[in-house]
Amino acid sequence: MTEGKGDDILVIDDDRTSRRMLLQALRSAGYHCRDSASGIEALETLPRDLPSLLLLDFHMPELNGAEVLARLRADADPAIAQLPVIMLTGDGGEESEVLCLEAGANDFVTKPINLPVLRARIDTQLRLQSLRRQLQQQNKELEAWRENLERDLAAARLTQQSLIPQKPPNLPGWEIAAEYRPVIQVGGDIYGWLRMPDRRTLFWIADATGHGAAAALLTTLAKLLFHHGSVEHVEPAKIMQAVNADFRSIFGARSFMTAMCVALDPESGRASVVGAGHPPLLVTRQGAETELVPSNAPPLGLLEDSQFAETAIELRPGDGFLLYTDGLYGPWKEEGERWSPTRLQALLAQNESSAQGLLRKVVERVAPDAGSTLPDDLAVVAVVRKVATGL
Repeated sequence: MTEGKGDDILVIDDDRTSRRMLLQALRSAGYHCRDSASGIEALETLPRDLPSLLLLDFHMPELNGAEVLARLRADADPAIAQLPVIMLTGDGGEESEVLCLEAGANDFVTKPINLPVLRARIDTQLRLQSLRRQLQQQNKELEAWRENLERDLAAARLTQQSLIPQKPPNLPGWEIAAEYRPVIQVGGDIYGWLRMPDRRTLFWIADATGHGAAAALLTTLAKLLFHHGSVEHVEPAKIMQAVNADFRSIFGARSFMTAMCVALDPESGRASVVGAGHPPLLVTRQGAETELVPSNAPPLGLLEDSQFAETAIELRPGDGFLLYTDGLYGPWKEEGERWSPTRLQALLAQNESSAQGLLRKVVERVAPDAGSTLPDDLAVVAVVRKVATGL
């Protein structure tokens, strides 16, 4: 007894003798086969008992092969509409071949049937059908994975949004404005501010490696570490050192992030700046050139014994500073040249008198379209000391 090949072939032919001969030959070759005497009968049975492949005679009464195929391909069930069909035709010549293929057949075999040729074409169509099913299954799995990822990113986005300050702190005599634009739902940038024990306010910003949920987790950790460091220390250099030590103890040297913090005394306007591999702080001056305060230490997490030094600045009425991540460097849209600290410095040569004005001047110049896809996460914090008004 010949072992079956595991695929069910439906032979549709109105000629009983032709069907019996074809069934016998295919079964002898190891195929599972069944037959139908007309196209109407076959179409009625397909929803109940779906075969793997159809062998369809072109010339039949009532519905010919082309008409059967037209109904088959129009079926609402994709499993039926996409069934592989090999047309059997007694007509020779290119015209018959074109008619079969235009009708929607996957292949055709002319009569009298050459069995080795038919077997080869059957095996080819069954292999293609198997590959299509595998691809459909992989697409389903990919879609399920995408939906799960979208849910994870949505949850991560809500978490990160809860960490990003939604409104500036109430700091008399000062204006604060901030903006955050991740590449996707979540990103690797984060910023914040907190009240220090010595009544100064610590403004900080960090940029973790990568994008997406993994980077968002690093930003969550960054906020915890800065808050923990500010509880134990009052000097910004020691706060940064504590953040670096905790970050490296968790990841070793496998991950890193850049960061910068500014400890501001709102009464005097004096501030201390510490940077770790982060873009320079931009300090705008009322009636004077914008200054750059560069980072003086490598990114957090790279070295175990990084040394952090503080740079002192003083902000008078009308002065301000800009904390930002390297997402501000672009390039954006059709502009080929990347932005840089010196370009930003030149842009702010004529400083703005408000934090919101300073923020908008930078963001709208380098990233004018809020709805466009960004090349990198973008975070900006602007702080400006108000100019006294009145007599």
